[in-house]
Amino acid sequence: MKDGECINWTELPYELTSSILRRLDTVDILENAQKVCRSWFHVCKDPDMWRKIDILNLEDKGYDLEIMCRHAVDLSQGGLLEIDIWKFCTDSLLNYITDSSSNLRSLRLTMCYLLTPDGLAKALAKLPLLEELEFSYCSPSEESLRVVGRSCPNLKTLKLNRLCDDDALAIAETMPRLRHLQLFGNNLTDIGLKAILDNCPDLEHLDLSQCRNVNLYGDLKKRCSESERIKVFIEPFGCIMLTHMLGLINNMNISR
Repeated sequence: MKDGECINWTELPYELTSSILRRLDTVDILENAQKVCRSWFHVCKDPDMWRKIDILNLEDKGYDLEIMCRHAVDLSQGGLLEIDIWKFCTDSLLNYITDSSSNLRSLRLTMCYLLTPDGLAKALAKLPLLEELEFSYCSPSEESLRVVGRSCPNLKTLKLNRLCDDDALAIAETMPRLRHLQLFGNNLTDIGLKAILDNCPDLEHLDLSQCRNVNLYGDLKKRCSESERIKVFIEPFGCIMLTHMLGLINNMNISR
């Protein structure tokens, strides 16, 4: 291209246009990008564009986010793999998503206060391939966690807060393949923590930030911070223990 010559963005190769537009969030694609020109419109209708859906809370801009989310799910034609929703998710919407997206691998729900434990349980039971699940400031029940464990045998990452020891026991008894567990600011105690350590042998990353009822008595701290399998441990009061890295450093010092 010569100096000063402008790029005609509407004439880029299909694959390059698709790669660029994928970097936009869902609302930008639906409200802006697909309206630019005919070629962009066709790219935005491609199911491959909708393997991931990311919708933040934009209610103050006047959008009906539930309708937009349903439309995006329809565009994926069953190929949706990741979805991230802030605030506006309801039982009805989650049920619609899971009915249409049995191949879903990652589900992140943040501050979705309208969801009920029963709604969560019924929807999550339809996701056998789920590998990552996040409940931030949502309230799954003990039973809904058990449903997740029984229905999602491939679950490797779980992030949530607002749980107690009964919930931890549900995790321990039904999610043995967890590798990454984040339990933020809740009523977990040493009892629940011990159950998780005893029953989740593949655990590599454990985040107990602000779990202020966890005291790490007995051998619990050693099991978390000096274990060969747990490579990253974040203590209840925020100290990050990079056990794998510390082990490498120690080995380097010994070799010297």
